[in-house]
Amino acid sequence: MAERDRDLERRLRALGGAGRAAVGDAGAGVGLAGGLAGGLASGLASRAAREGLLDVAYGFADSPWGPLLVAVTPRGLVRVAFPGEVGTTLAWLAREVSPRVLAAPVAIDGVRRELDAYFAGRLRRFATPVDLRTVPGFSRRVLEAAAAVPYGATAGYAEVAARAGSPRAARAAGNALAANPVPIVVPCHRILPAAGGLGGYAGGAERKRALLALEGAIPD
Repeated sequence: MAERDRDLERRLRALGGAGRAAVGDAGAGVGLAGGLAGGLASGLASRAAREGLLDVAYGFADSPWGPLLVAVTPRGLVRVAFPGEVGTTLAWLAREVSPRVLAAPVAIDGVRRELDAYFAGRLRRFATPVDLRTVPGFSRRVLEAAAAVPYGATAGYAEVAARAGSPRAARAAGNALAANPVPIVVPCHRILPAAGGLGGYAGGAERKRALLALEGAIPD
């Protein structure tokens, strides 16, 4: 490793500790960039993101409801959170993925562009890789089944449970969908109860309705 890369790695280790402190402060609206010397932190994080040296990088993407927190790892998209969930999401990332969580908006440019296109009605299928390391066994299979439901279509809870290998586990499938760490990109909003209605959605019923209407699955 070149000396400049070793220096960058040392600085990132130092920022990792500061990142943990920022996670603790995030509920009060303090992000990492606000808690560190801004230009240095931003420049290091951007370079580290380009060179694949970050464990978890996050930034924000526009949505009809305000900014979505979007987090990525070298494997792919690991978290999408609705407005109002910043503090709990950063704490979740530090606990479940890695304590080295850094604000690096350049790292999410790809998924940000895809989300922009999706909300504008120009994108029907996300190409962004997804990192489901935090989702075990049956729950992961449920999310994979939900991801196979095409744009503009819907499926039932029992149907995705059956595709995941447990036809009688509709309730467990619902719990797995409610805990989906990457909503919208893994489209759990497309799963509806057989008895009618929208069913539950971690982002709220109105957001679920809006996403289904955007896709033409229900009347606008």
